[in-house]
Amino acid sequence: MPSLPRIRRARTRDTVVAVSAPPSPPAELSAASLTWIHLDAPSLTHAQQLANRFGWHPLDVEDVLSKRQRPKIDDYADEGYLFGVLHFPVYDRAIQRLNAAELDVFVGPDYLVTLPSVELLPVTRLFRRCEEDEAFREQLLSKGSGRLLYEVLDDLFDYCFPILDKIGYKLDSLEDDVFEGRSFEVVRDISNVKQEIISYRKIIKPERSTLRLLERHVERFLPEELDLYFDDIVDAAERIWDILDNYKEVVEALEDTNESVISHRQNDVLRVLTVFSVVLLPLTLITGFFGMNVHFPGFDTVWAFWVIFVGMVVTLVGLLAFFRIKRWL
Repeated sequence: MPSLPRIRRARTRDTVVAVSAPPSPPAELSAASLTWIHLDAPSLTHAQQLANRFGWHPLDVEDVLSKRQRPKIDDYADEGYLFGVLHFPVYDRAIQRLNAAELDVFVGPDYLVTLPSVELLPVTRLFRRCEEDEAFREQLLSKGSGRLLYEVLDDLFDYCFPILDKIGYKLDSLEDDVFEGRSFEVVRDISNVKQEIISYRKIIKPERSTLRLLERHVERFLPEELDLYFDDIVDAAERIWDILDNYKEVVEALEDTNESVISHRQNDVLRVLTVFSVVLLPLTLITGFFGMNVHFPGFDTVWAFWVIFVGMVVTLVGLLAFFRIKRWL
């Protein structure tokens, strides 16, 4: 009886199981009984830890983790904190256009938590400055969570104006290009600038009413002498909106002007082609008439050729002079 083949068993080797390290805690600063916590793109673990620590509503945690929320302000007077969602423009290199970066803010009597969806350089720089400069940290955090929130928003809105300056520079360059004979090339540039203005307006438009609502609800976290500080933030948003509204009118005017310039140049080309067609028409008629296979006066003579040739030249010069007098050339 043949023996059955043996089953080869793989040798067991020692396997190393990778244990995922716990997420690092968010950066935290404390001074003058006030805590500032800042974290870019928070995870579910961080959001739940912070919610358990400060007693946030579960719906706020969902809003923090969601990809896109409309700007809003939720006032939890009984729980003693304020939750806000704000948007700010950032340049997305993946799509090479302006995109909205979300900033989730929790304001309490003794804390401020800033949770941007992507890194916002003004907030990061202000936080690092507080880390490195102890005197500045003491001075800033000693004025309360409302004043600290104002400083964060003030830096963010100051960061918005250089983006507007770049758009304005592009519009000035496009205006020069339109009248320098590059009308066909700037069509795509006008479309790109127009898209940037539209994207910027979509970010700022809902922000205006949200900032007014924030101004009313954040008062309890501000000292009395600082009540008017948030008026500056609202004014900055209104200035940005006015500039964008002006840019919108400028880019639409440039688009109309560029189309007019292109149409005018096309008309010039058609006019020249029409003049050539009209000039050649009588010459073609003369050569066709005398080119018939019939005998006419002066047929097969040299002087007849020169008479016809001179007649064609006179007709050509007469037509060109007529077009010149009519300013068609």
